[in-house]
Amino acid sequence: MNTSTRTNINKEVTVTSMFFRNGRRLQGFPKRIEFDGNERTFVESGFHFLVRKGQRLVEYFDMTDGANNYRLRFDSNERIWTLVGMSESPRALA
Repeated sequence: MNTSTRTNINKEVTVTSMFFRNGRRLQGFPKRIEFDGNERTFVESGFHFLVRKGQRLVEYFDMTDGANNYRLRFDSNERIWTLVGMSESPRALA
C-alpha cells in the first residue's frame, strides 16, 4: 500500500528543456526543470489538462522522474511555470 502524500510547494521554477509529442496537434511538455538550485529530468509525462479561468488559460502537467511525481502549472498569460507539488512515486517503492 502506498502511504505517500503530496507535498505542496507552489514555487516558481525554470523549465530548461522541453519535448514535443505529436498527436492531432503538436503538444509541448517540460523535460527538465530547475528549482532551489536542483535540476530534475522527467522520464515520462503523465496527464496534461487545461483550465480556463475567464480569459486566462492555465495548463497543468503531471510528470515523473522515476522516483517522484511532480505537478507543474503553466500560466500562459504571465508565462510562468510553477511547481505546485510533488509526491513519491509508487513505482519507486517496488
